Amino acid sequence: MSGDVALLAVLFFGAATLYSSVGHAGASGYLAAMALIGMAPDAMRPTALVLNILVASLATQRFARAGHFAWPVFLPLVAGSVPLAFVGGALVLPGRVYKVAVGVMLLLGAVQLWRTARRANGAGTDGTTQRVPVAAAVACGAVIGLLAGLTGTGGGIFLSPILLALGWCDMRKTAGVSAAFILANSIAGLLGTGVHLEALPEATSLAVWALAVGAGGVLGSNLGSKRLGVHVLRRLLAVVLVVAASKLILT
Repeated sequence: MSGDVALLAVLFFGAATLYSSVGHAGASGYLAAMALIGMAPDAMRPTALVLNILVASLATQRFARAGHFAWPVFLPLVAGSVPLAFVGGALVLPGRVYKVAVGVMLLLGAVQLWRTARRANGAGTDGTTQRVPVAAAVACGAVIGLLAGLTGTGGGIFLSPILLALGWCDMRKTAGVSAAFILANSIAGLLGTGVHLEALPEATSLAVWALAVGAGGVLGSNLGSKRLGVHVLRRLLAVVLVVAASKLILT
Protein backbone atom coordinates (compact mmCIF):
# COMPACT_ATOMS: atom_id res chain seq x y z
CA MET A 1 0.00 0.00 0.00
CA SER A 2 1.46 3.34 -1.07
CA GLY A 3 2.12 6.14 1.39
CA ASP A 4 -0.60 8.35 -0.09
CA VAL A 5 -3.20 5.58 0.13
CA ALA A 6 -2.30 4.91 3.79
CA LEU A 7 -2.27 8.61 4.66
CA LEU A 8 -5.66 9.14 3.04
CA ALA A 9 -7.07 6.14 4.90
CA VAL A 10 -6.08 7.72 8.22
CA LEU A 11 -7.43 11.14 7.22
CA PHE A 12 -10.65 9.63 5.85
CA PHE A 13 -11.19 7.69 9.08
CA GLY A 14 -10.85 10.89 11.10
CA ALA A 15 -13.19 12.83 8.82
CA ALA A 16 -15.81 10.05 8.81
CA THR A 17 -15.72 9.81 12.61
CA LEU A 18 -16.12 13.53 13.16
CA TYR A 19 -18.71 14.21 10.49
CA SER A 20 -20.90 11.19 11.15
CA SER A 21 -21.16 12.21 14.80
CA VAL A 22 -23.38 15.10 13.65
CA GLY A 23 -25.18 13.27 10.85
CA HIS A 24 -22.84 14.27 8.02
CA ALA A 25 -20.96 11.87 5.75
CA GLY A 26 -17.60 13.63 5.52
CA ALA A 27 -17.35 14.64 1.86
CA SER A 28 -15.85 18.02 2.74
CA GLY A 29 -13.21 16.26 4.82
CA TYR A 30 -12.47 13.73 2.07
CA LEU A 31 -12.11 16.51 -0.49
CA ALA A 32 -9.80 18.38 1.87
CA ALA A 33 -7.60 15.32 2.34
CA MET A 34 -7.44 14.60 -1.38
CA ALA A 35 -6.60 18.24 -2.07
CA LEU A 36 -3.75 18.12 0.44
CA ILE A 37 -2.04 15.25 -1.38
CA GLY A 38 -2.74 16.75 -4.80
CA MET A 39 -5.20 14.21 -6.23
CA ALA A 40 -6.52 15.05 -9.70
CA PRO A 41 -9.83 17.00 -9.60
CA ASP A 42 -11.46 14.48 -11.97
CA ALA A 43 -10.98 11.74 -9.37
CA MET A 44 -11.91 13.77 -6.31
CA ARG A 45 -15.64 14.17 -6.91
CA PRO A 46 -16.62 10.53 -7.65
CA THR A 47 -14.33 9.25 -4.88
CA ALA A 48 -15.90 11.58 -2.33
CA LEU A 49 -19.40 10.53 -3.43
CA VAL A 50 -18.65 6.80 -3.16
CA LEU A 51 -17.29 7.23 0.37
CA ASN A 52 -20.16 9.56 1.23
CA ILE A 53 -22.73 6.91 0.33
CA LEU A 54 -21.15 4.38 2.67
CA VAL A 55 -20.88 6.69 5.66
CA ALA A 56 -24.28 8.32 5.11
CA SER A 57 -25.89 4.87 4.99
CA LEU A 58 -24.39 4.00 8.37
CA ALA A 59 -25.30 7.36 9.92
CA THR A 60 -28.87 7.24 8.58
CA GLN A 61 -29.41 3.78 10.04
CA ARG A 62 -27.98 4.73 13.44
CA PHE A 63 -29.87 7.99 13.88
CA ALA A 64 -33.15 6.59 12.52
CA ARG A 65 -32.94 3.61 14.87
CA ALA A 66 -32.49 6.04 17.76
CA GLY A 67 -35.65 7.88 16.70
CA HIS A 68 -33.89 10.98 15.38
CA PHE A 69 -35.69 11.40 12.06
CA ALA A 70 -38.62 13.37 10.63
CA TRP A 71 -40.29 12.25 7.39
CA PRO A 72 -42.34 15.48 6.95
CA VAL A 73 -39.07 17.43 6.82
CA PHE A 74 -37.07 14.94 4.76
CA LEU A 75 -39.53 14.20 1.94
CA PRO A 76 -40.00 17.71 0.45
CA LEU A 77 -36.30 18.46 0.80
CA VAL A 78 -35.23 15.33 -1.05
CA ALA A 79 -37.96 15.76 -3.67
CA GLY A 80 -36.29 19.00 -4.69
CA SER A 81 -32.70 17.92 -4.22
CA VAL A 82 -32.37 14.56 -5.95
CA PRO A 83 -33.14 15.67 -9.54
CA LEU A 84 -30.83 18.67 -9.22
CA ALA A 85 -28.07 16.60 -7.59
CA PHE A 86 -28.21 14.30 -10.63
CA VAL A 87 -27.99 17.28 -12.98
CA GLY A 88 -25.11 18.76 -10.98
CA GLY A 89 -23.29 15.43 -11.02
CA ALA A 90 -23.60 15.25 -14.81
CA LEU A 91 -22.00 18.66 -15.25
CA VAL A 92 -18.23 18.89 -15.44
CA LEU A 93 -16.74 22.17 -14.34
CA PRO A 94 -13.36 23.32 -15.72
CA GLY A 95 -10.51 22.27 -13.42
CA ARG A 96 -9.85 25.77 -12.09
CA VAL A 97 -13.54 26.55 -11.55
CA TYR A 98 -14.00 23.23 -9.77
CA LYS A 99 -11.09 23.91 -7.43
CA VAL A 100 -12.46 27.32 -6.46
CA ALA A 101 -15.99 25.95 -6.01
CA VAL A 102 -14.77 23.14 -3.75
CA GLY A 103 -12.51 25.59 -1.91
CA VAL A 104 -15.46 27.82 -1.12
CA MET A 105 -17.47 24.77 0.02
CA LEU A 106 -14.64 23.79 2.35
CA LEU A 107 -14.41 27.29 3.79
CA LEU A 108 -18.15 27.29 4.46
CA GLY A 109 -17.82 23.91 6.12
CA ALA A 110 -14.95 25.19 8.26
CA VAL A 111 -16.93 28.21 9.39
CA GLN A 112 -19.89 26.01 10.29
CA LEU A 113 -17.70 23.56 12.20
CA TRP A 114 -16.01 26.35 14.16
CA ARG A 115 -19.26 28.19 14.94
CA THR A 116 -21.05 25.09 16.18
CA ALA A 117 -18.10 23.48 17.96
CA ARG A 118 -18.83 24.82 21.42
CA ARG A 119 -22.49 23.86 21.34
CA ALA A 120 -21.71 20.41 19.91
CA ASN A 121 -21.66 19.02 23.46
CA GLY A 122 -25.15 20.34 23.97
CA ALA A 123 -26.58 18.70 20.85
CA GLY A 124 -29.73 16.91 21.70
CA THR A 125 -31.45 19.76 23.53
CA ASP A 126 -34.81 19.63 21.82
CA GLY A 127 -36.65 22.85 21.26
CA THR A 128 -39.92 23.83 19.65
CA THR A 129 -39.98 23.14 15.93
CA GLN A 130 -41.93 24.92 13.23
CA ARG A 131 -44.24 23.42 10.61
CA VAL A 132 -42.33 22.89 7.39
CA PRO A 133 -43.73 24.79 4.35
CA VAL A 134 -43.58 22.24 1.54
CA ALA A 135 -42.86 24.65 -1.33
CA ALA A 136 -40.05 26.35 0.56
CA ALA A 137 -38.54 23.01 1.54
CA VAL A 138 -38.62 21.75 -2.07
CA ALA A 139 -36.95 24.95 -3.31
CA CYS A 140 -34.36 24.78 -0.56
CA GLY A 141 -33.60 21.16 -1.39
CA ALA A 142 -33.25 21.96 -5.10
CA VAL A 143 -30.61 24.65 -4.54
CA ILE A 144 -28.62 22.49 -2.14
CA GLY A 145 -28.94 19.45 -4.41
CA LEU A 146 -27.45 21.30 -7.38
CA LEU A 147 -24.51 22.49 -5.29
CA ALA A 148 -24.04 19.00 -3.88
CA GLY A 149 -23.91 17.39 -7.32
CA LEU A 150 -21.55 19.99 -8.75
CA THR A 151 -19.01 19.73 -5.96
CA GLY A 152 -19.21 16.07 -4.97
CA THR A 153 -20.71 16.59 -1.52
CA GLY A 154 -24.03 15.63 0.01
CA GLY A 155 -25.03 19.17 0.92
CA GLY A 156 -25.14 18.59 4.66
CA ILE A 157 -22.96 21.58 5.49
CA PHE A 158 -25.70 23.78 4.02
CA LEU A 159 -28.75 21.84 5.19
CA SER A 160 -27.99 21.48 8.90
CA PRO A 161 -27.66 25.20 9.70
CA ILE A 162 -30.78 25.95 7.63
CA LEU A 163 -32.87 23.37 9.48
CA LEU A 164 -31.74 24.75 12.83
CA ALA A 165 -32.07 28.43 11.86
CA LEU A 166 -35.61 27.96 10.53
CA GLY A 167 -36.62 25.78 13.45
CA TRP A 168 -37.71 22.89 11.23
CA CYS A 169 -35.87 20.30 13.35
CA ASP A 170 -34.28 20.03 16.76
CA MET A 171 -30.58 19.23 17.03
CA ARG A 172 -30.90 15.45 17.03
CA LYS A 173 -33.42 15.17 14.21
CA THR A 174 -31.34 17.62 12.17
CA ALA A 175 -28.54 15.04 12.27
CA GLY A 176 -30.87 12.22 11.21
CA VAL A 177 -32.51 14.16 8.39
CA SER A 178 -29.15 15.46 7.18
CA ALA A 179 -27.71 11.94 7.02
CA ALA A 180 -30.58 10.64 4.88
CA PHE A 181 -30.54 13.78 2.72
CA ILE A 182 -26.80 13.36 2.10
CA LEU A 183 -27.29 9.70 1.21
CA ALA A 184 -29.97 10.49 -1.39
CA ASN A 185 -27.98 13.34 -2.93
CA SER A 186 -24.74 11.37 -3.02
CA ILE A 187 -26.41 8.51 -4.89
CA ALA A 188 -28.02 10.92 -7.35
CA GLY A 189 -24.78 12.83 -7.82
CA LEU A 190 -22.80 9.65 -8.42
CA LEU A 191 -25.32 8.43 -10.97
CA GLY A 192 -25.00 11.79 -12.69
CA THR A 193 -21.24 11.33 -12.96
CA GLY A 194 -21.66 7.81 -14.39
CA VAL A 195 -19.82 8.54 -17.61
CA HIS A 196 -16.83 9.72 -15.61
CA LEU A 197 -16.44 6.70 -13.30
CA GLU A 198 -13.27 5.70 -15.08
CA ALA A 199 -11.64 8.52 -13.13
CA LEU A 200 -12.03 6.58 -9.87
CA PRO A 201 -8.83 5.34 -8.20
CA GLU A 202 -7.96 1.65 -8.44
CA ALA A 203 -10.16 -0.87 -6.64
CA THR A 204 -7.56 -1.71 -3.98
CA SER A 205 -7.28 1.91 -2.86
CA LEU A 206 -11.05 2.33 -2.79
CA ALA A 207 -11.43 -0.84 -0.71
CA VAL A 208 -8.90 0.42 1.87
CA TRP A 209 -10.61 3.80 2.06
CA ALA A 210 -14.06 2.19 2.29
CA LEU A 211 -12.93 0.17 5.31
CA ALA A 212 -11.50 3.31 6.90
CA VAL A 213 -14.62 5.44 6.44
CA GLY A 214 -16.87 2.54 7.38
CA ALA A 215 -15.10 2.16 10.70
CA GLY A 216 -15.17 5.91 11.22
CA GLY A 217 -18.85 6.09 10.33
CA VAL A 218 -19.79 3.43 12.86
CA LEU A 219 -17.70 5.08 15.57
CA GLY A 220 -18.88 8.60 14.85
CA SER A 221 -22.58 7.79 14.57
CA ASN A 222 -22.37 5.91 17.86
CA LEU A 223 -20.70 8.92 19.48
CA GLY A 224 -23.36 11.20 18.05
CA SER A 225 -26.24 9.06 19.27
CA LYS A 226 -24.75 9.10 22.77
CA ARG A 227 -24.27 12.89 22.69
CA LEU A 228 -20.53 12.84 23.27
CA GLY A 229 -18.81 16.17 22.68
CA VAL A 230 -16.18 16.55 19.97
CA HIS A 231 -15.81 20.34 19.97
CA VAL A 232 -12.00 20.40 20.11
CA LEU A 233 -11.64 17.93 17.26
CA ARG A 234 -14.27 19.79 15.23
CA ARG A 235 -12.20 22.97 15.48
CA LEU A 236 -9.04 21.13 14.49
CA LEU A 237 -10.86 19.79 11.46
CA ALA A 238 -12.03 23.31 10.63
CA VAL A 239 -8.38 24.39 10.49
CA VAL A 240 -7.57 21.50 8.13
CA LEU A 241 -10.44 22.52 5.87
CA VAL A 242 -9.18 26.10 5.74
CA VAL A 243 -5.67 24.90 4.79
CA ALA A 244 -7.03 22.65 2.04
CA ALA A 245 -9.38 25.35 0.77
CA SER A 246 -6.54 27.83 0.62
CA LYS A 247 -4.46 25.39 -1.40
CA LEU A 248 -7.30 24.83 -3.87
CA ILE A 249 -8.19 28.48 -4.33
CA LEU A 250 -4.67 29.92 -4.47
CA THR A 251 -2.96 27.31 -6.66
